[in-house]
Amino acid sequence: MNLSGHTIDLKQFKQKALQWANTFDVATCLSSNHLGGAYSKFETLIAVGVQHQLVCQSGEAFHQLDLFRKQHPGWVLGYLGYDLKNETEQVSSRNPDHLQFPDIYFFVPQHVIIIKNNEVELISADSEQVLLQIEQQELEQTAPVAAMHLLSRFSRAEYIQTVNTIQQHISRGDIYETNFCQEFYAENVLIDPLSVYNHLTRISPSPFGCYFKLNDQYILSASPERFLAKRDKQLISQPIKGTAKRSANKAEDEALKQSLKEHPKEQQENVMIVDLVRNDLTRSAKPGTVKVEELFGIYSFEQVHQMISTIVCEKDENLSDAEVIRNTFPMGSMTGAPKVSAMKLMDQYERSKRGVYSGAVGYFAPDGDFDFNVVIRTILYNIGNQYLSFQVGSAITHDADAEKEYEECLLKAKAILEVLGQHKNEKQ
Repeated sequence: MNLSGHTIDLKQFKQKALQWANTFDVATCLSSNHLGGAYSKFETLIAVGVQHQLVCQSGEAFHQLDLFRKQHPGWVLGYLGYDLKNETEQVSSRNPDHLQFPDIYFFVPQHVIIIKNNEVELISADSEQVLLQIEQQELEQTAPVAAMHLLSRFSRAEYIQTVNTIQQHISRGDIYETNFCQEFYAENVLIDPLSVYNHLTRISPSPFGCYFKLNDQYILSASPERFLAKRDKQLISQPIKGTAKRSANKAEDEALKQSLKEHPKEQQENVMIVDLVRNDLTRSAKPGTVKVEELFGIYSFEQVHQMISTIVCEKDENLSDAEVIRNTFPMGSMTGAPKVSAMKLMDQYERSKRGVYSGAVGYFAPDGDFDFNVVIRTILYNIGNQYLSFQVGSAITHDADAEKEYEECLLKAKAILEVLGQHKNEKQ
C-alpha cells in the first residue's frame, strides 16, 4: 500500500508509527536521518510483530541464520551480538553479562513501513487497519530522564593503567592495534526507552540510527558506522577510525576537521583497519575485485567529525549472505589487528561482556540486498532487571596517549550522557 495519495505530515506520521510499533513485543525502527549517503535505500524502515523468529546463542548461529534466510526470502530484521566471535574464531567471552541479550535474533515482521523520497509504503496483510491504528495514536509528551547513579567499570586512573599495559603488548609485537572498550552502567533504573531514543536521535542524528525492542530488552542506537552492506552484487564496508570534536565556531570547526584529516596517528589507525577489512572481504569477493573506494574521508555529524574509509568488492556468488557476513564478523574497527590476538587480549583486559555492543543491527531485503550497522553510540537496556548500559571504545596503538584516549571515550559518549541527564560519575 503506497500512501502517496494521502495527505500526510511525514514527521508526525513517523512519530505516530513508532509509538504504535512500540505497543508490540518486538519492533524495530532503522533510520538514516537523511544522512545515509549513496548506499542508503530508505530514510526509515519500521518493522513490527513476529511471523517467524530465530533466536539462539553462539555455536551454530550463522548456520541457523543461513537456513532462516533461505526459508524467508522477504524482509528479515535482527541483530548479531559481538560474542558470535566465539563461533567464527577460537576465542571465548569470560566477562560478566548483565544485559542477557541472545547472541543472535532475527524475525520476519507482520507489518513493514518504509519512508523514502517523502513517500510512505505500508506492507501488511491488513494495511487499512494498520493505517487507522497509526493515525489514531495521540503523541505522548515525555519528560527528560531523571538523574540516575551512573557508574563506570574503570576509573580514569584504572583506564590509563590498562592502556599502558596494552601498549606493552604492542611493543612486544603481540598486536599492532586494538579497540579497548569500557562500560558505563546504572542499576535499578526505570526509563521510557522510546522517549530516550527520540531524545538521542534529536541531539545526535546518525545514518544508522536504530530502535530495537525485543520484549523487555532494548537497543537505542545513534550509530554513525556501516559494518557491511550488499547492493546487487557489490559488498560495501565503511569502517570508522578517527574522531574529532565539533566546535560552534565555524572557523575552529573547520580547523578541527582539517586536523583530523591530516593527523598521522588517526591515518595510521584508519589504514590498519582498512587493510584488515580488505583482507576480510577477500574471503567473500570475486578475485581481484576488492578496492578502496575512499580513504580517509571526513564526515561531520552533530557531535563529532569522523574519519571513514569505504572498501568495496564484487561478491562471490557461490557464497550465501550469511556466509559473507560470517567471513567479516566481527568488524575490524571494533577488534584490532591481528584480529584474533586483539580479541583475545580485549577479553582479558575489558571488564564486561560486549554482547550486542560491537555487534550489528540491520536487515535483509526482498530484493537480495542487506545492510548492517556497527552497534556503537548505543544505550542497551533490560527493563526486566532494570539495568542500563553503554560502552565506548577507542583505538589503542603504540603512539596512543592514554589520557587522550580516555577523553575520546567521553567525547563519543557525550550525546548519551546528555540524554541521560548528567555527566559521568567516576568510580574512584
